[in-house]
Amino acid sequence: MGLSEHIVMRELDIPAINDFSVYRQHDGWEAFADALRTKTPADVVNMVKEAGLRGRGGAGFPTGVKWGFLPKGVYPRYLLCNCDESEPGTFNNHQIIDRNPHQLIEGVAISAFAIESHTAFIYMRGEFAAAAITVERAIAQAYQAGFLGKNILGTGYDLDIYVHRGAGAYICGEETALMESLEGKIGQPRLKPPFPAVAGLYGKPTIINNVETLTNVPRILARGVAWYRSHGTEKSPGTKCFSLSGHVNRPGNYEIPFGVPLRELIESPEYGGGMRGGRPVKIIIPGGASAPWLTREHLDLPLDYESVAAAGSMLGSGAVIVLNDTVSAPHLAYKMDEFFKHESCGKCTPCREGTHWLVRVLHRMAEEGHAHPEDIPTLHGIYTQMAGNCFCLLGESAVMPIKSALRLFPQEFEAIVRQSQNGHAGKPRPAAAQHAIPLGLASRR
Repeated sequence: MGLSEHIVMRELDIPAINDFSVYRQHDGWEAFADALRTKTPADVVNMVKEAGLRGRGGAGFPTGVKWGFLPKGVYPRYLLCNCDESEPGTFNNHQIIDRNPHQLIEGVAISAFAIESHTAFIYMRGEFAAAAITVERAIAQAYQAGFLGKNILGTGYDLDIYVHRGAGAYICGEETALMESLEGKIGQPRLKPPFPAVAGLYGKPTIINNVETLTNVPRILARGVAWYRSHGTEKSPGTKCFSLSGHVNRPGNYEIPFGVPLRELIESPEYGGGMRGGRPVKIIIPGGASAPWLTREHLDLPLDYESVAAAGSMLGSGAVIVLNDTVSAPHLAYKMDEFFKHESCGKCTPCREGTHWLVRVLHRMAEEGHAHPEDIPTLHGIYTQMAGNCFCLLGESAVMPIKSALRLFPQEFEAIVRQSQNGHAGKPRPAAAQHAIPLGLASRR
């Protein structure tokens, strides 16, 4: 189900749209100009609400509703664009900012106007050095053309946009840790409430949206609510840019309407092109490393927020990792929890200690092949004590890989214990799984 016209991946339809002049030739910045001249901030908020735009950063919360949480009459207000793309398997923000930075910046500008903000920040992952230069250059062009700065287009509206690079900490993708980092503090999450919309950056009302979310906004204003809702489903309108990786023939970013079956994303020649070597699907992680695992039984699952949640997982950031039958579930859980252990900020005990002990037990089992009968109930006990007791969602995310592995593939853990007890300890992974799991970071169409 290919798109005749892309919403966020417009560079696939318009060559060189990253150039300011080309972007302008294709109605770039006109939605912002029209909003300043003919609409009130409330008009823009209502359009985004009616379009049903949902946050693409993971939670899927309605964007216009989120904007409406700002307290009346409290200023200044800030808009933060979360470009700290760190979730394993996710790489769609990178393509957007590299190949069409102007649509993102226009989306930031329109959204700032909608929430009556005069200062916006684009918080970028520290490793995005070249991308930061690309975005800064595009912002400079917008200033020079009169679309940013003081008295924009003679309308009396002022807006400044700044790029701020983080230091490569996964935790800073969490909105309150992002604000702490932006204020020059250690990147650790804040206690909520108060929520950012009430007391955020510098203690003032703040809205935080993801790159892909804000990139949708200019197209909603330019083409209208009905056009936008003609894509996707009733409760999940629009499109999603899925980052497809793993054992597929064509890993990459693919923008498809919500509701397209998972099977089509994986098997269609236009998208994933099927499994490498024709091997069967074993594990599907639909929303990055934080999402509960699915299996080949879910191949006909529609890719929308409601359907994926009903199946017991979450769409998250749209990072679809597909792995074949050569992959050991205990090994996969170990590698993912090793990541969460490394990225834990250490603020709360359940996460700091829980990730450490998960990795310690899993390393012994999955990597060394040494296990005791009590290891399996120990793993259950560790993640049970973590679930619901961590300060932020990082600890909750670390629970998902081991919980999924134990729920879906208990026999693989039992086999390690059995082999160890029988004196046949050693790495339990099949020979084909000794190779690194490919993430396929290069986007492809």
